[in-house]
Amino acid sequence: MRMDDMILISVDDHIVEPPDMFRNHLPAKYLDDAPRLVHNPDGSDTWQFRDVVIPNVALNAVAGRPKEEYGLEPQGLDEIRPGCYDPNERVKDMSAGGVLATLNFPSFPGFAGRLFATEDHEFSLALVRAYNDWHIDEWCASNPGRFIPMALPVIWDPVACAAEIRRVSEKGVHALTFTENPATMGYPSFHDLEYWKPVWEALCDCDMVLNVHIGSSGKLAITAPDAPMDVMITLQPMNIVQAAADLLWSAPIKRYPDLKICLSEGGTGWIPYFLERVDRTFDMHSTWTHQDFGGKLPSEVFREHFLTCFISDPVGVRNRHAIGIDNICWEMDYPHSDSMWPNAPEELWAVFTENGVTDEEINKITHENAMRWYHFDPFRHIPREQATVGALRKSVEGHDVSIRALSKKDRTGASFADFQANAKAVTGARD
Repeated sequence: MRMDDMILISVDDHIVEPPDMFRNHLPAKYLDDAPRLVHNPDGSDTWQFRDVVIPNVALNAVAGRPKEEYGLEPQGLDEIRPGCYDPNERVKDMSAGGVLATLNFPSFPGFAGRLFATEDHEFSLALVRAYNDWHIDEWCASNPGRFIPMALPVIWDPVACAAEIRRVSEKGVHALTFTENPATMGYPSFHDLEYWKPVWEALCDCDMVLNVHIGSSGKLAITAPDAPMDVMITLQPMNIVQAAADLLWSAPIKRYPDLKICLSEGGTGWIPYFLERVDRTFDMHSTWTHQDFGGKLPSEVFREHFLTCFISDPVGVRNRHAIGIDNICWEMDYPHSDSMWPNAPEELWAVFTENGVTDEEINKITHENAMRWYHFDPFRHIPREQATVGALRKSVEGHDVSIRALSKKDRTGASFADFQANAKAVTGARD
């Protein structure tokens, strides 16, 4: 295999929602009260919903900008690539980066849709349904075979959430975005089996993957409020380590053998040690903690239930067999600052060749595992020979992917407090 022969499916990218997204999907009686994009006198754009203002409309959507402009920027739609909010432009960016298909997480509602929770249950439910219908029927349907559809949950009501899972399943959805820690958001934890039972049952009945993204609870790992942002960025995967431990030792994993969970944007290099640790914990302590995995080791159960993903992660690729080759996917993270776009094929190929990854393993990591876990078949719409890195790039020759300075704002030092304020606005996370 050559680099240009790879077929890339990313299981973690992000949307910056366009201002007209509710127009075709929210009942007319709610349109005046829907979240709205406001262009402010200082040139910034903010999503506003009732008394909540999302302070950054395109948090970290820095694809195509120099590293000097990374951070909490951009602050307006005029400072980001159109591919962030226009699906047709997104597909051009994907093709120019050699990427066939992507799964896209939301931005302004929060990864678990907590922003939409109001005292009016019907209005809240209408907002979630409108978002999901826009995402499925407009964003994903705009370019068949290029997007894996994923739904927002009704995070505040497990019965309504189960109903929404079943509704979107009828539209062909096999992915649900969720929080990595509902307790942090003020809801019962994953260990409250009965409370979340309708959700677990619906996920299994519909063969849907629960995607828990780092930071989706709004509470990131940080040592102190005045710590540099570098500390928080370094520790971001620790949220996923916590979520993996929480879920692996929880009752649902034992009760529902068909439950599938993706640890989104958490990397993979930590997993071999984690699996060693959970097996040792089980061996040393299960006699008094009364954990029972039905005759299996926790590491075996992990591989039955969890999908993991990485952006580059040479350590994880080197230790791929200790993780489980059928449990690893690739992610691009467009348009965020950790993204490899538009040079993902080059960076990924270097990691593969340096670590002796076989063609069979490359195919599993780059697209086959994603297709299997999410029941996604892009080749129904796009011939395989047109889906490779080389063919996709050739199809959009001349598409501008040059690095350009787009910031129009005076730059100030980004603080963790600023980042946390944005996260709390969309998640309702507690201190």
